[in-house]
This record gives sequence, C-alpha cells and structure tokens, in this order.
Amino acid sequence: MWAHTVGFTVLPHVGGLLGWFINRKGIPVWYEKLKKPSWCPPRKIFPIAWTVLYTGMGYASYLIWNDLGGCSSKAIIPLGLYGAQLVLNWAWPPLFFGARNLKLALIAILCLDGLVIGTMCSWYRINKIATLLMVPYLGWLALATCLTICIWKDNPEQKRGKSE
Repeated sequence: MWAHTVGFTVLPHVGGLLGWFINRKGIPVWYEKLKKPSWCPPRKIFPIAWTVLYTGMGYASYLIWNDLGGCSSKAIIPLGLYGAQLVLNWAWPPLFFGARNLKLALIAILCLDGLVIGTMCSWYRINKIATLLMVPYLGWLALATCLTICIWKDNPEQKRGKSE
C-alpha cells in the first residue's frame, strides 16, 4: 500500500519539475525584467513553496483515493476535479514563462482557482484532513493570482505574448 501513497504524493511533482526544466532558461532573463509589485516573493522561495504544496496536495489526493476505495465510480468527480486542476497547474508555467502570454496565464490561473475550490468542496465530506491539506495550496494560489493580475496590468507591452 505504501507504493500508492508514494505514487500519489510524487505525481504532482512530475509536472512541476517538467515545467521548470522546460522554462528554466527563460525565467531569469525575461521574468526579472517584468515590473512586479513590492510584495512579490523572491524567486528562491518558489521551488521551496511548490515542493511543500505539491507534496501536501499529492498526499491529500491519496487520502481521497484510499477513502473512496480506489478508482471507483464514487471517485470520478473528486479525483477528476483534482486531475483537472493538476493539469491546469502544470499548464500555467508554459503559458506564463514559455509563451509569455500574460492574458492567457491570467485566465488559466483564474480557472485553476475555481477548480481547486471545486476540488476542496468535493473532498470535504470524504476527508476533512485531505481538504485541509489543500488550504495552503489555495492560499498560495491566491497570492499567485494576485501576482499574475499585477504583472499583467503593469506590463502592457508583454500582454500580447512573446516580445523582447
């Protein structure tokens, strides 16, 4: 049973690492040039935060999967919402850093916020601990959403996608 726990816990990290690997060269150059609010966290904080958040959400998804007896019909909506938000989470860095499309990244993160809230609502009756493990993620997403809005608003020359 430990293999399932590890698998679910590690899964969110896969997309995060892949997104970082694909976008790693453009982040320092392009991102540093953007106008950002004074409350923007230092770049060094992001990998630490995402490691903690991905671990928590991965373990939470395991708890839901386990409580619902695996891949049963009862798991379709709760784990489907989780899977959808995870895919959208993984899609955000290529939109923001890769395509440099601030508007599309903003739309994606707003949709992501809704999916995470939906996921948490669907999980609440199944496992309150799993839902609570998602709270830090939702808080970080709120910060990331506000940051994305500010960057989109304050960098009008970047709104059309890649431009240097």
